[in-house]
Amino acid sequence: MSEYVDVETIVVGGGMAGLPIALRAARRGSTVLIEGDLLGGTCLNRGCIPTKTMIHSAKVAHLARRSSEFGVEVGSVSVDLGRIVDRKDALVDGIRSGSYRAAERSDSLELIEAWARFVGPRQVEADGTVYRAQRVVINTGGHTTTPDLPGISDVPTLDSTSALDLRDIPKHLVVLGGGYVGCEFAQMYARFGSRVTIVQRRSHLLPAEDPDVSTVVEAAFEAEGITVLLGGEATSVERRGEGIALQVGDRQIEGSHLLIAVGRTPNTSRLDLDKASVDVDERGFIVVSDSFETSASGIYAIGDVVGPPLFTHTARDDAALLARHLFKEEDISTATRLVPHAVFTDPEVASFGLSQSDAEAKFGHAHVGIERFRGVAKAKAIGETDGFVKIIADPDRVIVGSTIVGPDAGNLIHELVIAAFAGLKVDDIRNAIHIHPTLAEAVNAAAGGVHRPATA
Repeated sequence: MSEYVDVETIVVGGGMAGLPIALRAARRGSTVLIEGDLLGGTCLNRGCIPTKTMIHSAKVAHLARRSSEFGVEVGSVSVDLGRIVDRKDALVDGIRSGSYRAAERSDSLELIEAWARFVGPRQVEADGTVYRAQRVVINTGGHTTTPDLPGISDVPTLDSTSALDLRDIPKHLVVLGGGYVGCEFAQMYARFGSRVTIVQRRSHLLPAEDPDVSTVVEAAFEAEGITVLLGGEATSVERRGEGIALQVGDRQIEGSHLLIAVGRTPNTSRLDLDKASVDVDERGFIVVSDSFETSASGIYAIGDVVGPPLFTHTARDDAALLARHLFKEEDISTATRLVPHAVFTDPEVASFGLSQSDAEAKFGHAHVGIERFRGVAKAKAIGETDGFVKIIADPDRVIVGSTIVGPDAGNLIHELVIAAFAGLKVDDIRNAIHIHPTLAEAVNAAAGGVHRPATA
C-alpha cells in the first residue's frame, strides 16, 4: 500500500517553468517538485542553451573560413567536435548545478527525483508515495515527434538531443524537417564540415514565417553548400550500408546520418491524466484556459505541455503569470500577450505579432516599412548584409508586428516588441535617433526615420 503525504502544492516537471513556480510556491507552503529526468527541462539540457553554444562554435568556424574577406589570414580551419561538445557540456553542467542548488536552499521545497503519475484528483504518485495537494501544476514539456514513416524503426536516427552529443562530424547529414530545429542543426553541421541535405515537405523552409523571410534563409543555405529540397514528401527510409537511404518522391537520398526534426510531442502519455479528469487534445497537449486551468479543479498546466508557442521565454512567463494568479489572487490572461520568437540560423530570424499577410487580412490595409541590411553601414562593415527589417502597423500607424531577418535579429526585435507593448506608433520609432553606426539604424530606417539612406 502506498504512503500518503499531504502538501499544499505539487509541481510535476522541473523545466524552465516548473522550477520557478515550485520555488515561488515553497515560499508560501509545503511543496514537492517531482522530476524524473534533469532539472532545467529541454531548454537547459537539450535545447536552447546547448544548441546555441554549439551554433556559436559553428559560426566561429564559418568566420574563420571567411577571414580573408576581412584581410586576415588564418590558414586552414579544422573543427574538433569533441572539444565543442565538451565546452557545451561544461556550460550546461554549470547552469544546471545552479538549479539544483536553488532547489536545495528552499526549506519548504522537496525535490523528488522520480517519474510521476496521477492516481486521482490532485493525487500524484512518485517513487511509491502518493502526494495529495490543494493544487497541482504540470510542466512536463515534450519530446521529438517520430514520424509515421515506413522503415523508420529499422534505421538509426538522430534527434535534437542525440545530435548534440556526436563527437565525430557526420559525412552526410540528412535533415528531415525544415522548421526552426531542422534549419538550425542543418546549418550548424554544415559549418562543422558535414555535407548536409535538408528535406522539407512544405514549399518553404521555416513555413511559419512569411515567404520573403524563408527566401532569404534558403538563399543563405544554398550559398553555404546546403542542399535544400522543398515540396518533397519522404515516403520511406532504409539502411544502406552503415548509413541510410531516404526516399523522397522519385529521388533517393543516401546519407551517413538521419536527423528527425518534424515537430514536438507532449510528455503526457505516462501521466495517467484520465485518473485526474484532465483533458488533452488530439495531439496529446493538455487543454487549458487562458489562465492555465485544466478541465480538473485545482490542476494547472504551463509550458510546452499545453502546446504552441513552444518557447522557453513563454514558459517562464507562464510561471510568472500563474504565480500571480495562485499566490496574489490576480486576474491573468494569455489572450493578449505579445510573444516574440527567434530562429538562430545565420542570418537570424525574429518576429512577433501580426505578419504582413495577417495584418492585411485583418485590416484590409496595413502600413509596412522595410529596410534591407544591404543599405545599413554597420551591416556592410561586418559583412552581413542579407535580410531586412519589416515593421507592420495598423491603419492608425500603431505597431502590431515586426519581422527581422538578418544579423542579430533576435536582439534587434526587442525595441519593436516594447514599442508594440506600449502601444507606440511607427512615428515614435521614426523620430527616435539611433546610434550610428549600428544595426539598430535599420529599425529606424524601416520606420522612415533619419537613418534612412538619402538614396532610398
